[in-house]
Amino acid sequence: MESYTIGQAARLLGVSVDTARRWADAERFPTRREGARRMVDGPDLAAFCVEVAQEGGEGEDLPYTSARNAFPGIVTAVKLGIVDAQVEIQAGPHRIVSLLTREAVEELGFEVGARAVARVKSTSVFIDRA
Repeated sequence: MESYTIGQAARLLGVSVDTARRWADAERFPTRREGARRMVDGPDLAAFCVEVAQEGGEGEDLPYTSARNAFPGIVTAVKLGIVDAQVEIQAGPHRIVSLLTREAVEELGFEVGARAVARVKSTSVFIDRA
């Protein structure tokens, strides 16, 4: 069975190490000690990841969409062409790049630092203003 340190768990959850430690201290997921290291068993971390993902959608005004693979993050780069544009989003440990029209980028108001959600369906990536 695979185990993870608190730091590795934090990266997989897309949160800071301090947040992961606070969640562990609050017994939101079980940990054990291996020497000086605090470890999380893989199945326990997987179950907690699912729980956190389900909590994330409650109470938010999310758009109705058929694209189920959503990656909330922050815009880290916008490159505008004459007709097209490239938007980069950092969503936890994931860097997502989407090519779309310049008009769409301008209408959605994407700029570095803006919150956004990348939605992946099949081979296309859709991004929504968060």
